[in-house]
Amino acid sequence: MQHPIHEKETVLILTTGGTIAGQAQNHQSLGYHAGQTSGEALIASVPALKDHANIQVEAVSQIGSQDMSDAILLDLAHHIQKAEANPKIAGIVITHGTDTMEETAFFLNEVLPHHKPIILVGSMRPAGYASADGNANLIDAVKVATSPLAQNRHVMVIMNDTIFAARSVQKMNTTNLEAFQAPNAGPIGMVNNEHVRFYQPSSSTKIDTLSLPTQAPFPKVDIIYSHVQMDGDLIEDAVKRGTKGIILAGVGDGNTSAVALKALQDAEKKGVIIVRSTRVSSGFVNRNVEVNDDQNHFVVSEDLNPQKSRLLLQILLANHISTPNQIQKIFSKLY
Repeated sequence: MQHPIHEKETVLILTTGGTIAGQAQNHQSLGYHAGQTSGEALIASVPALKDHANIQVEAVSQIGSQDMSDAILLDLAHHIQKAEANPKIAGIVITHGTDTMEETAFFLNEVLPHHKPIILVGSMRPAGYASADGNANLIDAVKVATSPLAQNRHVMVIMNDTIFAARSVQKMNTTNLEAFQAPNAGPIGMVNNEHVRFYQPSSSTKIDTLSLPTQAPFPKVDIIYSHVQMDGDLIEDAVKRGTKGIILAGVGDGNTSAVALKALQDAEKKGVIIVRSTRVSSGFVNRNVEVNDDQNHFVVSEDLNPQKSRLLLQILLANHISTPNQIQKIFSKLY
């Protein structure tokens, strides 16, 4: 008796550039040029992908992720919306530079209601380097994209055989292969040879999202980094240049000097939204600890680092959500 042949699922790979599409200058040097390989050439260089899925490729950009922009984020989101509506596509994989991967993943997670797996993947080492990791990471991403266990989950990042949720993932090392971690929450799963394993089942609850901004650039929000003997100059300058929000990358629990705090208070009185985050890589920023947030009408970032806090505030302002109380409720929504 012949067993039925199961047709392979179709995975859409959206390419944006990054180290995974880069070329090393030689096999020993860490120097390389990001985004040099086209999407089609990148996929063709990993023939094992066809063992796991039928692959479709669309190029969104061909850049190093340090040059990611609001316009490219919107373009990427529109590509994903079309794929989500296409019943022939089982999952979406996005190749992306690692430097800002966590920001793109977080943005997509906040604005795209979805059922299918959406996975960002990159590499810490470019093709041609002795320990290049791009091929293995890309194969892992396609495996997860075709797994029934990956449906109805938040946007994911897959690096080094490990699956992370978009809200909690952070790049924690400049060059190591295990650069990505989730210090506050831990990973949500792993790829173990041919097995995709998640530590918790997916939720049947609908994923709440915000509306996708309609145009780029998004409302201007600045990150101000706190340090010893900090004055208010950068804060005052940001206000003069028309910023709509300031994210404080504060010391410790989102604190800063008395002089800088006074500048933040003055900025808030001029209508600028102030969010206290922290330059520390893990932990939560708590309301009304050391700083009286209620009195100052400040928002705290909870578990979000400065770069994700900036994106979330931009999304909220683009959605005309602009009062500190409204903004705090959304920042405090934990997954």
